[in-house]
Amino acid sequence: MVYLLIVIYIAFIGLGVPDSLIGSAWPAIHLEMGVPVDAVSMLTLLISGCTVLSSMFSARVLNRFGTAKVTAFSTAVTAAALFGFSVSPSFGVMVPLAALLGLGAGAIDSGLNNYVALHFKASHMNFLHCFYGVGVTLSPYLMTRALNGVGWRGGYRYAFCVQAAIALLLIVSVPLWKKAADQQSAGEEAAVNLTLPQMAKRSDVRLVWVIMLATNAVEYACGVWGSTYLVTGKGFQVKHGALALTIYYAGMSIGRFVSGLLSAKVSTWKRIGIGIAILAPAVVLMLLPLPGAVSVAGLFLIGLGNGAIYPNMIHLTPHNFGQDVSQSVMGSQIAFAYIGVMLAPPLVGLVCRLFGTQAYPVLLACLYAILVAALHLFIKQLKKQNRYNPNI
Repeated sequence: MVYLLIVIYIAFIGLGVPDSLIGSAWPAIHLEMGVPVDAVSMLTLLISGCTVLSSMFSARVLNRFGTAKVTAFSTAVTAAALFGFSVSPSFGVMVPLAALLGLGAGAIDSGLNNYVALHFKASHMNFLHCFYGVGVTLSPYLMTRALNGVGWRGGYRYAFCVQAAIALLLIVSVPLWKKAADQQSAGEEAAVNLTLPQMAKRSDVRLVWVIMLATNAVEYACGVWGSTYLVTGKGFQVKHGALALTIYYAGMSIGRFVSGLLSAKVSTWKRIGIGIAILAPAVVLMLLPLPGAVSVAGLFLIGLGNGAIYPNMIHLTPHNFGQDVSQSVMGSQIAFAYIGVMLAPPLVGLVCRLFGTQAYPVLLACLYAILVAALHLFIKQLKKQNRYNPNI
């Protein structure tokens, strides 16, 4: 199982590799392709939208073919898409390749998260999402190196090589998954596929959708707009705004890593509660008309507190809903998480355009209130169903 866990960690690096590549390459791409700078929104929305679709309908495919085969195939698909980007003659060719990236990512995310939630401890779930951070950090580094020499196409080829190596590892490791399945199958419930309408009828599922949407909306509202807010609203230089964003992501990584370390002594629900508690003063710091350095501290604390909520909620899925339907609910949860990813940046842009930059921290406070309310109602619902165990 140790070797399989290592393979899963490496696979999650592969999930992160494509996610931050387009942002670092786009300034060079749009100049070469002769398209407007905001055309990148079409690609990012397509990637996220296809990830939502793939996640939403992944349960049936994963339950039929197994996590090992689907993850290996999906990683190979994303590798092929990255290579396609590197040889694209025009922006139009990039559009279907972006769809392939999203479809592959959704299946990987749903399958691996559910597998780890079913078969490994909460600490492994938190560390798993730390490895995603390795992937999203690695690809901009590779692109930066390429832009200093061989150009953005070379950066995509570098990323393709990494992704192809991970896909090959996943293919040759399929026997490990089979061996693990033989050991685990004895006490495992048979999987049940729930349709989207069936899940939508359940109030507990609807509430967890809101939780996942809200926590990811907070994450991306800060990740996409945090630097801009500091530059336009607090008078930061652009380079200092970028540095503040690095501090924010460092807080997120630290939050997930520390949550993993605490899992041996602190229950998952308590760690989620700690994250919610850290978010409260963080939001207050963002709201107060204080110097920009205080807002940077607020962003760091938002990353620290919010970073652990997503992986810990993911880990609780089999306990909250039952092992038999966990894959179906997992896919829908991740789909709504990506809906939060898609909606948050344009929502912040709209609010700031209508009410000014000072409305940005107010919107963060509103998202936090939605998150707390949904979490409170969800726990209340679990208690009614006798599924809430504060010691898990």
